[in-house]
Amino acid sequence: MRAASYRKFGPAADVFEFEDLPTPAPQPGQVLVRLHASGINPLDVKFRAGDRGPLGGDVAIPHYDGAGVVEAVGEGVDAGRIGERVWILEGRIGRAWGTAAEYIAIESWRAVPLGETASFEEGACLGIPAVTAWLSIAAGGDIAGKDVLVTGGAGAVGSYAIQFAKHKGARVIATVSSDEKAAQARGDGADETVNYREGDSAEAIRALTGGKGVDHISEVELGGNMAVTAKILKPGASVAAYASMAVPEAPLPFYRFLRTGPSFHIVACFVPPLEARRSTAAAIGEIVAAGKLKTHIAATWPLADIVAAHEAVENGSLRGNAVVTIG
Repeated sequence: MRAASYRKFGPAADVFEFEDLPTPAPQPGQVLVRLHASGINPLDVKFRAGDRGPLGGDVAIPHYDGAGVVEAVGEGVDAGRIGERVWILEGRIGRAWGTAAEYIAIESWRAVPLGETASFEEGACLGIPAVTAWLSIAAGGDIAGKDVLVTGGAGAVGSYAIQFAKHKGARVIATVSSDEKAAQARGDGADETVNYREGDSAEAIRALTGGKGVDHISEVELGGNMAVTAKILKPGASVAAYASMAVPEAPLPFYRFLRTGPSFHIVACFVPPLEARRSTAAAIGEIVAAGKLKTHIAATWPLADIVAAHEAVENGSLRGNAVVTIG
């Protein structure tokens, strides 16, 4: 099979190679997926740069997320899955070979039915962003009829978080940084948007909740937003944070939070127990297969241009998901 690979960490232009590698055979409990698209997450570029653990083998194939068609099954897997369109969950967990290749052999449950309404490019964007978004919303418990704040509402995770919160019956407020991003967030279902670059965002959020505060936050920047968070929580509220890039050491104004008694959750999509990850993937899969989940793709590149794709993700110039197509 043809694959994009690297044998050492470093800049994309210095380490990527294109080579023919053995096509994997599905082992018991696995399926062999012919990949049509591979999603690129910030985690993928950080891993390639050497910031996220060891290489994992002599040759690494990047990317956790992807989509394609089941071509073969291993022992114990229903042969009826052959020909099924699927999206890939955790394509590099426990292995050095991910989805930037023509094929991947992976546990059957990690090849989630895609249905017929979503494209392979859209399916390749699910994985890490959609699971992270689902977990960040699920941490709020029963949110039907409650006020949920999604920070970074125009980001890949934020977009899905808005949609999942609406799916669960919440009233959603999203923070954004431009009118264009506000329009996207509203298109995804946000009831209200707040431009955090204009005026006092804490005051604006409290006004949108009638001064009561929000019940739950899906948080993209825990440390950087802590001062605002301390002012906008309803008593007993919850915060589920999946990133804190600007201020990694999140300051905690303890006595301010003592007034509202919130709970804080750190969302790490690879950490929940296996059964929880399986049920999360299945729940997302049902929504996708029903054609009820929007995905915003910023740009696509052929696999041969993976260097340019990684560089675009790395420099933060994209709004939406990045995909390489394989074929």
